[in-house]
Amino acid sequence: MTQALIVIDMQRDFCPGGRLAVAGGDQIVAPINAMMADFDAVILTQDWHPADHASFADNHPGAAAFSMTQMPYGPQALWPAHCVIGTPGAEFHPDLQVDRADLVLRKGFRAGIDSYSAFFENDRTTATGLAGYLRDRGITDLTLVGLAHDFCVAWSAMDAARLGFAARVAEDVCRAIDLDGSLAAARAAMRQAGVTLA
Repeated sequence: MTQALIVIDMQRDFCPGGRLAVAGGDQIVAPINAMMADFDAVILTQDWHPADHASFADNHPGAAAFSMTQMPYGPQALWPAHCVIGTPGAEFHPDLQVDRADLVLRKGFRAGIDSYSAFFENDRTTATGLAGYLRDRGITDLTLVGLAHDFCVAWSAMDAARLGFAARVAEDVCRAIDLDGSLAAARAAMRQAGVTLA
């Protein structure tokens, strides 16, 4: 029991037709489902935002979606409102085999701080508890897949490596937003952090 599949944010709002759709996001649902049987544990993360979340452009008068702002914890992209608690967009893609999950981890529920990583809020210090869960189960090797490759998948993978887990991103089972070259930057940062890109 050492290997876990970490499935990042496979939710309606990140798939075509959603509020923050990632091109081709729905194309990786079937491959993710097929991978689940190969792992000792499956963890799903779920973006879970209150409507007044500070990362939503709508909550910053005059700000455009995909622009940057400064938060107490550093620079923050402003996104279209997405994955709002209790809305259909926050639900997992209907074809995702949710019943295979050992754990569903919700992140981003604090209104004042965003949470890309499955391990930490964007202040880099507020932990989600995932690391402790994995360690308690004796899991050491993580394969990460999902949405979006250049944000939540990348940040999660880099944190996993920083925390001492063997972290691997299965790139063909991810899709990216690629905002102003963010995919190339994320891939370089992941390699530098010791993440295996497969």
